[in-house]
Amino acid sequence: MASTMLSLSSASAIASSSLAPQHNRPISPKSCTTFAECHMAALPCCSTVLPCIHVALTGSDVLDRLGLLGGYDHAAVSGKNKSNSFMKTKVLRVLVREKEKDWAENPSSSRGRITMAIAVNVSRFEGITMAPPDPILGVSEAFRADTHEMKLNLGVGAYRTEELQPYVLNVVKKAENLMLERGENKEYLPIEGLAAFNKVTVELLFGADNPVIEQKRVATVQGLSGTGSLRLAAALIERYFPGAKVIISSPTWGNHKNIFNDARVPWSEYRYYDPKTVGLDFDGMISDIKAAPEGSFVLLHGCAHNPTGIDPTPEQWATIADVIEEKNHIPFFDVAYQGFASGSLDEDASSVRLFAARGMELLVAQSYSKNLGLYAERIGAINVLCSSADAATRVKSQLKRLARPMYSNPPVHGARVVANIVGSTALFNEWKKEMEMMAGRIKSVRQKLFHSLSGKDKNGKDWSFILKQIGMFSFTGLNTAQSDNMTNKWHVYMTKDGRISLAGLSSDKCEYLADAIIDSFHNVK
Repeated sequence: MASTMLSLSSASAIASSSLAPQHNRPISPKSCTTFAECHMAALPCCSTVLPCIHVALTGSDVLDRLGLLGGYDHAAVSGKNKSNSFMKTKVLRVLVREKEKDWAENPSSSRGRITMAIAVNVSRFEGITMAPPDPILGVSEAFRADTHEMKLNLGVGAYRTEELQPYVLNVVKKAENLMLERGENKEYLPIEGLAAFNKVTVELLFGADNPVIEQKRVATVQGLSGTGSLRLAAALIERYFPGAKVIISSPTWGNHKNIFNDARVPWSEYRYYDPKTVGLDFDGMISDIKAAPEGSFVLLHGCAHNPTGIDPTPEQWATIADVIEEKNHIPFFDVAYQGFASGSLDEDASSVRLFAARGMELLVAQSYSKNLGLYAERIGAINVLCSSADAATRVKSQLKRLARPMYSNPPVHGARVVANIVGSTALFNEWKKEMEMMAGRIKSVRQKLFHSLSGKDKNGKDWSFILKQIGMFSFTGLNTAQSDNMTNKWHVYMTKDGRISLAGLSSDKCEYLADAIIDSFHNVK
């Protein structure tokens, strides 16, 4: 190894730098006459870490050389390789040679002394980079840090009251009280989840009198809300449909891509949103579904498309089903807002039931985060409608097999809440009324925002597209720079794609939000 002189002043500078060791014992210079003696005279901390590296450095080259030494093969130097199980502490001993010539001619020369030692802790996880913040959940963090009195959090999709407070449904409280009265235990659920929950969730989705239920053609497994149910389905696709592609709408919910990437399932996009009309690009959608490889999984939003709020009409749904059948594709529904979009459980499940009525095999992921406000309970399901009961039995067995190493078995609390509500006529009817109330408040806020925008915009822009959207989200058409202006100038927190959650808006803030949107749209490009 090449070696040159290191001045004492340079050694001192290193010792006082950020590379200086963080130990309880002070490091003191020690003298030695041979390499072997140097190892014997190692600092106390060296007894549990890697052996020393001997090298001489120039003052100008110190930091670069230390960086190179970080990857040096210590075992090759000493024949020893001691380290604890979590950290590697590398003790770099810097030698100052009295005569550079002697060192160059005779590298084994023992003349010299150790003037300093530097211990550098290097994590075994050093190669792991910092992950970017979540684009949706990060909005709430920034909102909480803002002290402006007019600030609005329109980023995360969670329902709020008119006073912008979190809302726990009354029917949920009643169901939980029933659970307390019964003294239900906290024993493990089976891998597939709570049987009573699985029964009612498939009935809510397909309709209690749907023949597919009587024929036992649906494999239902309780999942960890929508995300976990989608992830379980992705694992099924990866294992039993190797090479199959999932095609997803552009744009879509931000976590869809993460889920399929994590499962190593290839995906591509089909056109959905038309920025010119702020509406559905139906022709582009149909064209891209036709162009997808035969046997692809087509991911569809059952209702209240996230993030656009733009849903196909019943006639368009029929055409979509036609094309998927023609191409031998497999429909894959994400149903996160059943009953929460229109206020009707049946209406919001009509797209899924249309495909089922045609005899098509399909997958459906469900979530009860929005329609029952069970966000933190992580309650949902994955349903696979098969052509036969035998196929459904086999699919269910494999879903359970995939779930076991993922999370073993699902949580019980949310499952019991859903089962108790749907299983009681009185509670079920009360739930439907509360859903109508929540959906109605969002529709009212949407209407008021439209009137505020139309009344305030002196440029005459047509804002009617807002009324054509459905569900808790509105796609404003604002670009990234305009969305940044909404946050930086107006303290309105939203995602960068221009999506706002109307569930986080109150009637008395509509005028303020309209001012912010108009300013951002017309004055920022």
